[in-house]
Amino acid sequence: MSEFLDDDFSGEKSKSQIKRELHALQDLGERLTTLKPDVLAKLPLTDALQRALAEAPKHKAHVARKRHLQYIGRLMREQDIEAIIGLIDQLDSSTREYNERFHALERWRDRLIEGGDTALESFVVEYPTTDRQHLRGLIRHAQHEAAHNKPPAAARKVFKYIRDLDEAKRGLR
Repeated sequence: MSEFLDDDFSGEKSKSQIKRELHALQDLGERLTTLKPDVLAKLPLTDALQRALAEAPKHKAHVARKRHLQYIGRLMREQDIEAIIGLIDQLDSSTREYNERFHALERWRDRLIEGGDTALESFVVEYPTTDRQHLRGLIRHAQHEAAHNKPPAAARKVFKYIRDLDEAKRGLR
């Protein structure tokens, strides 16, 4: 009796599991349609999928949009999904990875403004392509603004500069 209960289907996927995976690919494709073209250019996508994503805004009717999203979902089967999700998570502000990176850069900015040369040296070790003179000038302006209770325009410039360095280091630029 037990021999009939031991099915050899342990390695196969059920029809429901396959449908869930295909719907997940379609949802990811729909998420890709909301991204800006410069972000899409950074993703490892095939030419057919890039064309389909560019055509997505043209489809206004519900049925046409649904059909086009199904087509995008079919094209998504040929993509490197892990690489796409990894890049989207770093670029999408609603993800945890993006927020953690953002907060880490804010901490670097605060350390640079408050810390002096030791913080700058540790930053340069982390980001070797840093233009020390430029960053040191931005930090000096930010310290001057903080001392005179001015709006933090230079502190924003420091953050933008270190964010650009971080994106270049990660290959996002």
